[in-house]
Amino acid sequence: MAGLARYMAVLRLFSEGMPTWTVAEMADALQVPQSTAYRTVRDLLGEGLVEMSSEARYRLGPAFVEFDRLTRLTDPLMQAGAHVLRAIVQDAGVPAVALLCRLYGREVMCIADHVSPDASFSPSYERGKPMPLTQGATSKAILARLPAKRLSKLIGADAVETLRPELAVIRRAGFCLGRGEIDEGLAGMAVPIVCEAEGLVASLSLVVESHRLSGAREERLRHVVMNAAHEIEATLNQDHVGALRA
Repeated sequence: MAGLARYMAVLRLFSEGMPTWTVAEMADALQVPQSTAYRTVRDLLGEGLVEMSSEARYRLGPAFVEFDRLTRLTDPLMQAGAHVLRAIVQDAGVPAVALLCRLYGREVMCIADHVSPDASFSPSYERGKPMPLTQGATSKAILARLPAKRLSKLIGADAVETLRPELAVIRRAGFCLGRGEIDEGLAGMAVPIVCEAEGLVASLSLVVESHRLSGAREERLRHVVMNAAHEIEATLNQDHVGALRA
């Protein structure tokens, strides 16, 4: 490993199950000399990306908190969507969780969410947690709006052929409804959000308990989420035009 990849490999070792590491453990996990792991940790330590824990162990550092704040204040998708998440949860009329997710490499990641006070469930999607690209309404709504070449590069030709009929339906309908595909007993209504000028492909989702989603309520919530997603998309495009004129 060389360059940035060397640093990212170390940072990606940290997890909820393993929040602290020694240099020796890092070297063993990455199959690199301890001297290489030590130099990498030394550089990360100097930038605040890791910090000393105890007994020569290291954990993620405060620099991530700084960048998290800056992202929340400057990310165009989060800026356009934050208030919308609260609004659709209030409009749902049932316990719900609203999710704003975007494409993240070969995965999909939630960048913002809002939970209604009466929701007693927690979907697997949560802020900062990468999720599978080919499962669930939230991800499929994004896949449905990707250009064919990019889609094939991300998930492979075989997966594209498997998902092609379903994605075609989503593109025509403008939304995706999934039941129990990610979390048993939960349903997700997702609508794609695209701003080509900002290079963004995302989705807005509302997650509710499956038994609460039927008939007139399903149709009403579909309109709520679609209108909200279109509002975010319009805001993104207007802000981009405004920035160019400025």
